[in-house]
Amino acid sequence: MAIFAPVLAPSDPLHSSLEKVKTPPVWLAGGTSEYLLGADNIGRDLLSRIIHGSRISLMVAGIVLITGGGVGTVLGLVAGYTGGARDEFIMRMVDVFYAVPFILVALVAAVVFGASLGLVLILLTIFSWPPFARQTRGLTLQLKDMDYVAASRIAGASPTRIAIRHITPGLINIVIVLATLQVGSLILTESVLSYLGIGIPAPQPAWGSMVAEGREFISIAWWISVMPGAAIFMTVFAFNFLGDWLRDYYDPKLRQL
Repeated sequence: MAIFAPVLAPSDPLHSSLEKVKTPPVWLAGGTSEYLLGADNIGRDLLSRIIHGSRISLMVAGIVLITGGGVGTVLGLVAGYTGGARDEFIMRMVDVFYAVPFILVALVAAVVFGASLGLVLILLTIFSWPPFARQTRGLTLQLKDMDYVAASRIAGASPTRIAIRHITPGLINIVIVLATLQVGSLILTESVLSYLGIGIPAPQPAWGSMVAEGREFISIAWWISVMPGAAIFMTVFAFNFLGDWLRDYYDPKLRQL
C-alpha cells in the first residue's frame, strides 16, 4: 500500500475542501463515497492521508533500520569477537543509551533544532542501535567458539576474514527477526513524536499528527483521530505478528528476544 500510495489514494492528501469539513465515514449518516473514511477538521480526505502516511512511517522505519541496525550489528560483532576493552566500552555505551530517556532527549532536540523529518530520523537512528548490538554480541560469543571457526583460526585466517566469512552469516537470522520486531516499535515511536508535535511537521500526513489534530473534536468527529489510530494499531500488530512468526521459524531458542 505504501509503495503504490499515489495510485491507491483517491485524492491529494493535502487538498482541503471547506464544504467537506468533518464529513463522517461513508457508513454513517451524512457520509459520502468520495470520502470513504471521512474528512478531517479542514476537509482533507482521511483515507488518502492514511495511505500516504504509511509511506512516511515505513520510510522512517526502513532508513532507521538500515543505518541504526547496521551500526548496531557491526558494533555487536566487534564487541563479541574481539572482547576485552572494546567489548566493555561498547556494552557500557549500550547501557547508557538504554538508561537515557528518549522522549526527554527528543523534546530538548525539538526545542533547539525545531521539529523536522531529519530530526526524527537522526534521533531514532541514534537510539535504535543498542538492541542490535546486544543481541549480535551474544550470538557472536557463541559462534566464535564453534569448531569451524576454530579450524579457520588454526588454518591462519585473519580475524577480519573469520568475522566476515564465518560469523556474519550466522547473525543474519537474528538480525532479520530483530529488525522485523523493531519496525512496529519505530512506527509507534514516530507516531508518538508526531502526536506530541516534535516529529514530522504539518501538513505532512504523519499518523501521529493526524491523531493529535482530531483530539479536540473527538466528541463530535471521532473518526479524525480513530482512523489513523486504527492504522497505527493494525500496522504495529501486523509487524509484531510477523516478527514473532519469523523468530519461531528460524529458531525457537530466539523466543527470549
